[in-house]
Amino acid sequence: MELERRLAGFSPVSILPLRNVSDQESESSMGSVVVEFSKSWWGLKDAMAFENQMNASRFGKRDWEENGDRKEGFYGWIARGDDYESESRVGEDLRAHTELRTIPDVAKEESRNSGKLVAILSDEIESKNENLRNLECKYNEIAMARQRVMEDKDKIHQAYNDEMRNMQRIARETARRIFEENVKLRLELDSKRKEVDLRCKQLDKFEAKSDGEKNILEDEKKKTAMENSSLELASMEQKKAEEDVMKLAEDHKKEKVAALTKILQLEKQIDQKQQLELEIEQLKGRLRVMKHLAEEEDLDLQERVDALNQKLEDEKEYLENLNGALVSKERESNFELQEGRKELITGLDDLLNGRSVIGIKRMGELDQKPFQVACKKRYSADDADTKAAELCSAWQEELKQPSWQPYKIVDVDGEKKEVINEDDEKLKNLWIELGDDVYNAVTTALMEINEYNPSGRYVVPELWSFKDGRKATMMEVIQYIFKQWKSSKRKRH
Repeated sequence: MELERRLAGFSPVSILPLRNVSDQESESSMGSVVVEFSKSWWGLKDAMAFENQMNASRFGKRDWEENGDRKEGFYGWIARGDDYESESRVGEDLRAHTELRTIPDVAKEESRNSGKLVAILSDEIESKNENLRNLECKYNEIAMARQRVMEDKDKIHQAYNDEMRNMQRIARETARRIFEENVKLRLELDSKRKEVDLRCKQLDKFEAKSDGEKNILEDEKKKTAMENSSLELASMEQKKAEEDVMKLAEDHKKEKVAALTKILQLEKQIDQKQQLELEIEQLKGRLRVMKHLAEEEDLDLQERVDALNQKLEDEKEYLENLNGALVSKERESNFELQEGRKELITGLDDLLNGRSVIGIKRMGELDQKPFQVACKKRYSADDADTKAAELCSAWQEELKQPSWQPYKIVDVDGEKKEVINEDDEKLKNLWIELGDDVYNAVTTALMEINEYNPSGRYVVPELWSFKDGRKATMMEVIQYIFKQWKSSKRKRH
């Protein structure tokens, strides 16, 4: 079918024929069809691409309306509000099967759908984050328990070291005391030995003169020999005691080194055991995390998030392109509207005057009436009008001077806005000299010039609603012209 072939490149969802005659007629009698596209940005994109192609081929809606009864070929366009609300068969079908939605409505719906999906994914991510936080708490508890064990071990180690230092101090003091006593005994033995030797030498020098003295001398020698023998035995015992003390100190030193070595080995084994237990707990925690993430299909979640982000980026790019096209069309429409206003101002300068409801106002031109009222108060009736004209003309020339910029920037509701600077010297003098009305007329002209022609600073004509004191719309001007034309037509008849 020719219609399906032409629409194949635009991905339509359905094609609904609308018959202007009975159902018994052939397919060639089909006058109109309604083509439905996807209810998404991609569907809008396809529909706009289809309409642009038809407009470029001069088979769009404007061509359909301009050709009148000379319609031949395949015409197509996007159905809008006027088609939806029309009383034709097309309008009835559109109202029965579709709903009229604006671009903001579609954007809001897409935003809601995306927001729901993002909320669901956010909840899942938050749940996983909560599980991870729980696992982190357990890990922190294990780490704190290990820290407490290490602190207890350090305290035990410190207590052991203190006890060992205390025992070493006591052993040193005992050994020192024994050595001091041994030295003292040795000195006493040496002194006794010297005394015995001296007495033996003295006894050898004397010869007994009598048997009684000789016997006493022999007894004394025996006694001295026995004392000498006792001293030798004591010396030998002392020497043996010193050797025992030295051996005891050496054994104590060896036992201390062995005990320290054993303690270091035990501490090393305890550290290795605790480190191994900590690594086992860490591996168990990681295994639980990996198992949990695998059960929750974290990879699938990431893919869904990536797909959603990609979709959002594509829609963002499309919206930016669509916004650019809309801005371009808006600029084109504004240009045409401004050109139309200029043509109306040029062609209707005589018809639209200041005495009518809709007229042409010269923006930036001073109102001479406040000058006349002020001059009548200061000058005679004959000179008032002349003086008012001179003052008005002088101030009109002053308004054209680019060097005079009596404006300032103020903040109004969070926006920067340019207003009249009330402290300007010229405006102050004008107000003092001629009063409020003239001052208001000059400031009004200044604001109009700043709005309509800030660079050239010359008067600009504008369509104006004198009834409402604002710029008139094109619709108001056209309605007013038709009203005047109908009134003048009735008068001629």
